[in-house]
Amino acid sequence: MVLGTDGLSLARYISQSPVLMRFIRPVANAYARAAGYRQLGLKYDDLIIEENKTVQKAISRMGERESYDRAFRLRQAVQQSILHRDLPKDKWVTKEEDIRYLTPYIKEISDEEAERSAWDTIKVKKGGH
Repeated sequence: MVLGTDGLSLARYISQSPVLMRFIRPVANAYARAAGYRQLGLKYDDLIIEENKTVQKAISRMGERESYDRAFRLRQAVQQSILHRDLPKDKWVTKEEDIRYLTPYIKEISDEEAERSAWDTIKVKKGGH
């Protein structure tokens, strides 16, 4: 199997393999701790760059509460960054709280755009008898 040619991403391939997950999970957890975004009260999806039409559209599809929570986390992180300190440990985002809230919207929009592109580029052949 060649990754990418059948729509299977590397992340999905790794997550489907218990052996690979056993080796990759500790490294991924260590990387997330070292990145430090959780200590600022951020979730992983808060780090996605907004200067992209797909991401902007995804943000507009979020619910009101999700949108408010995202704005709060970003403002809080900016404030902590200005002060050069992390939040108190009891306010850090835990691994269990760090869920992908924006990624499903981004994937949905990307799938819609891919489908739209496929329909826009379809070639119609005249059938002959």
